[in-house]
Amino acid sequence: MKNYKTLFFDVDDTLLDFGAAEKLALQLLFEKQNIPLTTEMEEKYKRINQGLWQRFEEGELSRDEVVNTRFSLLFHQYGKDVDGTLLEKNYRSFLEQGHQLVNGAFELITELTSQYDLYIVTNGVSSTQDKRLRASGLYPLFKGIFVSEDTGFQKPMKEYFDYVFARIPHFEVNQSIIIGDSLSADILGGAQAGMDTCWFNPKMKPNYTDISPTYQIHKLEELKRILNVKDRIGAC
Repeated sequence: MKNYKTLFFDVDDTLLDFGAAEKLALQLLFEKQNIPLTTEMEEKYKRINQGLWQRFEEGELSRDEVVNTRFSLLFHQYGKDVDGTLLEKNYRSFLEQGHQLVNGAFELITELTSQYDLYIVTNGVSSTQDKRLRASGLYPLFKGIFVSEDTGFQKPMKEYFDYVFARIPHFEVNQSIIIGDSLSADILGGAQAGMDTCWFNPKMKPNYTDISPTYQIHKLEELKRILNVKDRIGAC
């Protein structure tokens, strides 16, 4: 069993339930606009949003281009012209309120924080991630939080991980592992940076890519088996 020292965690859909936060934020946003949010509109928004963030990961778009155009692109499909930047500002204020935890996340991080060096690595907006992590109670359990907006790079870019590694004292890449839900951002990025990787796949999605994680888990508590961490009760 390999001995790890440094653990990197993604945020959205790894530690925090982004789906729940997103759904509530969209509902509140559309209520504010006096527009009924239909299932069809929600699904179209998600497709547009995911496509834009994928282009961000690939370096084709900036973060501002992603967040300030997604709502204008959505409403354009319905023949409506809207101020995408204004809608983004309203949506952001609602999203920042969403700090629902993924099942088992708080318990796991609380248990690991005294045994490992824990860091957050996330693509997104700094102020939003900061508020959500603080509200969830996770913030003080990590030694550092690295948001793509602050680094000038994003996962899976090697430059992003170079930036992170350079700011961790006595860092050894062969004693580190990244845990995240995204094959294209977390797993690919971690592998290219020389780390072991753990794909958090609670919905048991098939992997149709050529990206091969070192490990795969379906529940966060399964990470303890990889780390050889025993339950506190069992260790007494």
